Amino acid sequence: LGIEPLKIVLGYVVVLQGTVLNSWKVVWVVLADDAIEFYKKKTDNSPKGMIPLKGATLTSPCQDFTKRTLVFKVSTAKNQGHFFQATHLEERELWVKDIKRAITCLQGGKKFARKSTRRSIRLPENVNLSELYVLMKDQDKGVQELKVEKDKRLFNHCFTGNTVIDWLISEGKARNRPEGLMLATGLLNEGFLLPAGDVSKDGAEKGAECVFLDQTEALYYFADSGFFCEGYSSDEDVIMKEEFRGAIVKQGCLLKQGHRRKNWKVRKFILRDDPAYIHYYDPTKGEDNPLGSIHLRGSVVTAVECVPDAKRHEVDGNLFEIITSDEIHYYLQAATADERKDWIKAIQSVSKTGK
Repeated sequence: LGIEPLKIVLGYVVVLQGTVLNSWKVVWVVLADDAIEFYKKKTDNSPKGMIPLKGATLTSPCQDFTKRTLVFKVSTAKNQGHFFQATHLEERELWVKDIKRAITCLQGGKKFARKSTRRSIRLPENVNLSELYVLMKDQDKGVQELKVEKDKRLFNHCFTGNTVIDWLISEGKARNRPEGLMLATGLLNEGFLLPAGDVSKDGAEKGAECVFLDQTEALYYFADSGFFCEGYSSDEDVIMKEEFRGAIVKQGCLLKQGHRRKNWKVRKFILRDDPAYIHYYDPTKGEDNPLGSIHLRGSVVTAVECVPDAKRHEVDGNLFEIITSDEIHYYLQAATADERKDWIKAIQSVSKTGK
């Protein structure tokens, strides 16, 4: 019929490769109408491999890895499991939605039944946790983030368990505390809320039916907030942590050119305001230690068509450049033109308003 096959660019994704070494790698992923294709580089013409979606199932969130969040799993009809890790919550939700749509189309239009959370907390069909999460994060009417001092540590951008239950009841989302606890547990198990501190972490891992704790001692935070914890330390450590105090404005994977070897590698970037910093990480590892940071106050960011010292076949399209106040140049590439536009707009805003 001449109909163009469905192709959706998911972008750079961290995937688990190998059953023996269990190594996580960054690959370029494209969603076709009947398979997930992954490439070693964005510029490759043919996929390195593919995952057939006919008869496949999707599990999100996937709790198989205790030290990794935002993981989801695609299981093929032959029971082969493939694991993916997103860089932030909204990214995972979007990918899962698109992959589920492709699977549903292959099944002849059948609707997927909503799955319960990992602790078998069965929520009513009309409960939309994504919408509830957005309401909770509202700066004026949502759950207020606090600085909490506990056990010689300072927890930033967090809130207590009983505060969440109080908010759910006051906003009419729950009729009583047991019902609020069920909703909060659903938010926790779906990855919208995360435990902070020993009390809430112990509660989440003990295997009890209700893992969310309705207690003043239990601390939690929003999955995409600017949460961080600091202990009492030297003045130098305090200055270092100042970079992480700002709220997260935008995050995701970009291709970055190295300053020495001029090679291109995928990095996860987290943009914060006040102070205006963008930190970058190895996306296959955690976010405890950034590979580097860029102070954006007074910087200039513009779209560029080419990069010095870069071969055309290595990187092409959706490029942009950050020039700091110290005149250090950073060259980056987004997955799409719209993504480049969004990054430039966000960085420009932060560079003008942040410290």
